[in-house]
Amino acid sequence: MTVQIITDSGADLPKDLLTQYNIDVIPLRVYDEQDKEFLDGVTLAPKQLFDGMRAGQVYKTSLPFYETIHQTFVTYAAKNIPCLYLAFSSELSGTYQSAMLVKQDVEEEYPEATISIIDTKCASTGQGLVVLEAAKLAQQGKTVEEIRNHVAFLTQHVEHIFTVDDLQTLVRGGRVSKVAGFIGGLLNIKPLLHVEEGKLIPIEKIRGRKKVLQRMVDVMAERGIDLEKQVIGISHGDDLEAAQKLQEMIQERFGSQTFVINSIGAAIGAHAGPGTLALFFLNQTK
Repeated sequence: MTVQIITDSGADLPKDLLTQYNIDVIPLRVYDEQDKEFLDGVTLAPKQLFDGMRAGQVYKTSLPFYETIHQTFVTYAAKNIPCLYLAFSSELSGTYQSAMLVKQDVEEEYPEATISIIDTKCASTGQGLVVLEAAKLAQQGKTVEEIRNHVAFLTQHVEHIFTVDDLQTLVRGGRVSKVAGFIGGLLNIKPLLHVEEGKLIPIEKIRGRKKVLQRMVDVMAERGIDLEKQVIGISHGDDLEAAQKLQEMIQERFGSQTFVINSIGAAIGAHAGPGTLALFFLNQTK
């Protein structure tokens, strides 16, 4: 029986790919300053969030509802369909830990259920690329164990290289230190960050947006392998023009042809802010 792939809205995959590969998505929650509750990608679109942030609105995020995770798992457990949930990095969200608790409850109700959960240590379209590869394997009829083994490899080798317009947004969300935020705000300095063991780590400070894009491509050259054969991920905070420019630079330099380009979702966007640009690729391929 085909394995059902599940993820959360932290994966930032386009809706057409979610439909094409039958990927079930559990939405994270977002709250505005009036404590109005939204579901990421369901009742709050990225554009709405970024426009609010530009107007001075501050958003906070929360885990998916217990009931939402529970009902998702039960849907497949009741039909004896094995499922594999690929979760947002546990270093950035408590979603993975919450899902593990729900899994225990569902397995008590359905002892024969096969529910497997993986902490991807990834975020945004980095997580999305891993989910996409898992869903392709599921459609090919691979087993849970076969998919888990491949996912374990991918999660160790997905590079996340990104920049934000205002590092203070990440500081407010507790994602980077206040010292790093202070430095990033000076003299039009744009921070370049990556993900290391699931955590956000500033790696360089660059003056000006144009130089940041060039440095992202240079880092890709330093870290990537077989880039012309890979699916390259690009996500953006309501800045499609910059994403397309980055795509052109990558195509010209490496000959890459297959891209997944999408807006950052509301849950990650609440912490990264408008103008964020992120690049995802593998530093090793099998």
